[in-house]
Amino acid sequence: MADNASHLIGLLLGAEEDWPQAFEALLRRVGPVKTATGTHEFEAERLTIEPFDLTDPVRVELVIDRLAYWYYHPREWLKKAALMNGTYLLNSPFTFQSMEKHSAYCAMLRLGLKIPKTVLVPYKNPVDNVRWAYTSAKYNKTFDLDAIAEDLGYPLYMKPFDGGGWRGVSRINNKVDLHHAYDQSGEMLMHLQATIDYDKFARALSIGAETMVMDFRPDEPMHNRYAVSHGFLSQSAGHQAVAISRIVNAFFGWEFNSCEMLVRGDSVHPIDYANACPDVAVTSLHYYFPWAISALVKWSVFSLATGRRTSVDLQTDKYFAIADDPELDYDAKLEAYLALADAHFDTVRYHEWCAENLPDFDARVRDWFSGTEFSDILRETVVATYPADEHEKFQAHFQGLINLWLADQAEQ
Repeated sequence: MADNASHLIGLLLGAEEDWPQAFEALLRRVGPVKTATGTHEFEAERLTIEPFDLTDPVRVELVIDRLAYWYYHPREWLKKAALMNGTYLLNSPFTFQSMEKHSAYCAMLRLGLKIPKTVLVPYKNPVDNVRWAYTSAKYNKTFDLDAIAEDLGYPLYMKPFDGGGWRGVSRINNKVDLHHAYDQSGEMLMHLQATIDYDKFARALSIGAETMVMDFRPDEPMHNRYAVSHGFLSQSAGHQAVAISRIVNAFFGWEFNSCEMLVRGDSVHPIDYANACPDVAVTSLHYYFPWAISALVKWSVFSLATGRRTSVDLQTDKYFAIADDPELDYDAKLEAYLALADAHFDTVRYHEWCAENLPDFDARVRDWFSGTEFSDILRETVVATYPADEHEKFQAHFQGLINLWLADQAEQ
């Protein structure tokens, strides 16, 4: 008997307009998907924030969340939707709430990944709690901030233990920088983290079973941070960058995340990989924007059509068993972790399913990005983002990069 189904995808959004419009347009181009078990149809709806009864039904089967990391009300609705209604979530608010950057560092250090040396230091200023003064006076041990920095070595970085949007991140070149940044940290709890001399700063964006590793230049303006650079890493480093990104996501149950890594030769050092709301703006991703939105559509469609379920059980012991195996070196552990990650994301099945059930979707994506609907969205985004005297320049800049992507796709 055919199992026909209509699936509704919810978009939980903040101020973004560019990628949601692209996602909605490409989802419409999926059309009905006929599988061996029946026909599946897909729609998207932008979610509103309103009071909710904990027993209210939830109409959407899958939610792409871009808001709940910062706002408690929608975050608690997502938890209710997952626990009460089995709603599939991109991403998990459970692990992003409990496994902020500090916990993520600890977990990946436990797996033996090459995280730079990191020290957590106490608050600079008292937190708003009546117990603080007594506890601080009696139990806070004095410490030598300069000595910690000297041990880590300059330059180093100071950044909040929970992070988000580069908030509070400072490059520390000397003692003056160190004390200025610490004085400014206020009630933020801060890490001091060593850095390394690196050849490339890589940023990997992972969406479900797909990963794109990009040449990232953090000192450039946002529109120029992602270099269109193929083969900028060695084969070994490129493989590690993909593997680490997927391992992190599978370990924490994340499906829409970015991972930043410092790369020196064949050595890959993750420095930031807990990003609940990774950058997918056309004005920063540009050349890579079509891939990102296409992957987001395909993963959403695959997850719904195959009945994939969200799990709040992390099963970390499987990873720790590998970490504790004395017979395995670093490369062998990485491959074993990657095998667990690929099993978690059902990677082989995902690619086979897309090839069988979405055989011409990539062509539809190219067709849409070469048309006027995308050009109009890009123009709206440029007008909303840049001063009037820069509209023409940036319209040409981003359209040129999209045209480069289209040309590269045509050659494949």
